[in-house]
Amino acid sequence: MTGAPPEGTVEIPPELGGTPTLREVTRHGERLLRDAGVDTPDLDARLLTGAALGMTRQHMLIHATARLNQPQVARVLGFIARRVAREPVSRILGRREFWSLDFTLSAATLDPRPDSETVVEEALAGVADKRAPLSVLDLGTGTGCLLLAVLSELPAAMGLGVDQSTEAVATATANARRLGLGPRARFAVGDWMTGLEDRFDIVMSNPPYIPDAEITTLSPEVTGFDPRAALAGGADGLDAYRAITAGLGGVLKPGGRIIFEVGFGQSHDVAALLEAAGLSQIGFRKDLAGIERVVFGHLGA
Repeated sequence: MTGAPPEGTVEIPPELGGTPTLREVTRHGERLLRDAGVDTPDLDARLLTGAALGMTRQHMLIHATARLNQPQVARVLGFIARRVAREPVSRILGRREFWSLDFTLSAATLDPRPDSETVVEEALAGVADKRAPLSVLDLGTGTGCLLLAVLSELPAAMGLGVDQSTEAVATATANARRLGLGPRARFAVGDWMTGLEDRFDIVMSNPPYIPDAEITTLSPEVTGFDPRAALAGGADGLDAYRAITAGLGGVLKPGGRIIFEVGFGQSHDVAALLEAAGLSQIGFRKDLAGIERVVFGHLGA
């Protein structure tokens, strides 16, 4: 889902014929995005123009009056057209920054959101010795962002990421290799914890938690481009939590911790599932918007 449409498939308006300046093309893109109802048309136009031309923001500022040829204009407008169709910028670029790390996306992976960094924060907050040889399990790993972010902060830790999608596992494996974390991270295709024999100090998951009936109400950036399997959480959004909590006793070490990302208004329902599964010291962590985004618990020693 990366790259622009082939040259010649994008109609170039008369005002951008010839050799328009970089500033003119960027502002035209901004107008198109604003008319399409995109929330941040100026930012998105700048990011997409820079990406299409291989320019940094500083380069764009310095060369704002530089003239672009028609293939360059077509490439920029190709990126803009995809955003007008509500494809997220991260999907167009094929990458997303998470925890200050660069992750490649694929059609089979959720686009990591900043809210999910709350999971990483809680995972690290519960580690007294950052150099301890801990074991970490990430269920529904997608791009591998949660697992790899945690491993980047715990130099002696090892981790396993599990996902039902073969393509997602391949994407996560490539991300680990590119980030230099390949020797400490492995990824496997699986159905949550089925077949796992190891036990872990930390189990994390950002499972699908959108009630099925609400998926169509989400933004087109989500419904059109995130995989449904990473969104649909059943009738009440809690199916994945039930499946995972039922098997926690088989994968958590005594004293180990489970850390869930949850949707708006789900924190206490998920906490009740953890309590019913025999976990203790259950708590919550809010994201930057003040929403209870994380629920965690401990397995008694």
